[in-house]
Amino acid sequence: MSKAVAQANQLVRILVGAGKAAPTPPVGPALGAKGVRSMDFCKEFNARTAHIEPSTPIPTLVTVYPDRSFTFITKTPPTAYFLKKAAGIEKGTGRPGHDIVGTVSLKHVYEIAKIKATDEHLKHLRLEAIASTIIGTARTLGLQVVP
Repeated sequence: MSKAVAQANQLVRILVGAGKAAPTPPVGPALGAKGVRSMDFCKEFNARTAHIEPSTPIPTLVTVYPDRSFTFITKTPPTAYFLKKAAGIEKGTGRPGHDIVGTVSLKHVYEIAKIKATDEHLKHLRLEAIASTIIGTARTLGLQVVP
């Protein structure tokens, strides 16, 4: 078996702002270490996320192949990002379970659940199950969920 065949595909997980990918950290070093030209990734990523509000954090899974080519999958923004935006807060509490820094409505929770349901790893779950995980994240951020 040749050495090239023995090498497996490598996965790189990065969180990049929509339309804001640049060959600077975190993108440049993460992909450069795997031998990928980060400028190629940046152009393709920025084109694919042009329709999303700028600077929205987009979790991205980059698969790097042995020939240094790559493919990538973009996911929906993190749940905490949506919750903070809905509650109108900059950051969560430092003491979850003790301090309440804001509120979100159950309607907001279900709207976020509908968006998150499009992610590949959540497609098999019921909307209620996704919503309950979102409520847990809200509590961790110090948000109170109101009807």
